[in-house]
Amino acid sequence: MPRPIRAGRTRAPTGPAAFATLAELAILAEEIAACRACPRLVAWREDAAANPPARFRGASYWARPVPGFGDPDARILLLGLAPAKDGGNRTGRVFTGDRSGDFLFAALHRAGLASQPTSTRRDDGLELRDAYVAAAVRCAPPANRPLPDERDRCAPHLHRELGLLGRIRVIVALGAFGWDAALRAVEATGGPLSRPLPRFGHGAEAPAGPYTLLGSYHPSQQNTFTGRLTAEMLDAVLRRAREIARPPAASPEDRASSAP
Repeated sequence: MPRPIRAGRTRAPTGPAAFATLAELAILAEEIAACRACPRLVAWREDAAANPPARFRGASYWARPVPGFGDPDARILLLGLAPAKDGGNRTGRVFTGDRSGDFLFAALHRAGLASQPTSTRRDDGLELRDAYVAAAVRCAPPANRPLPDERDRCAPHLHRELGLLGRIRVIVALGAFGWDAALRAVEATGGPLSRPLPRFGHGAEAPAGPYTLLGSYHPSQQNTFTGRLTAEMLDAVLRRAREIARPPAASPEDRASSAP
């Protein structure tokens, strides 16, 4: 039997429906972690664990598919490409234990969406607030390039997460791959979208079924080290996500009419 999935602390559910969502997400996480549907990805993730770089020699690798994690009441979903072979594939939590995660979780903390600015291991005390983080492909792929059939076999995991995360209002796509995966997931779960489909770009914003889709460059080192993505740029996207996700304030007339 696989060991229990503990991806991080979860904010306490707020009612019976939220408790049910938390239980169903836990079941889904176990199913994701047990998946061996893509032979190439299974071989790659396990080889990475067997032959780690010197800095991780002796470390215990997760070497399985990586479930999403976060607040079951989240209104913001952040969607990346796939776990890094020595990041999420090692720690068992997406964007955890690598430079991309360092950049992302520092931004989430500044935005008030994470309890701490670092994400180093599954039991490090990190708690997300109003945010849920997932990858479009749950296994680390060679050269960070999953094949189309691998992408498609993995897609139902995201579809199920969207179905369970019933309060999501905003999807922040971290990179073009995440943007396209989000559009496919919305169509798979809610029906066709109007054509032409919106194009990815940093700061792009588009309606997508019941959600608003926001684009950000991926927080990979090739983007953050070159200045293509700066902390200020990611902060601006997260501020916009919070603005959209925030429920509209009641007008004075509405407050008066609801008063006893």
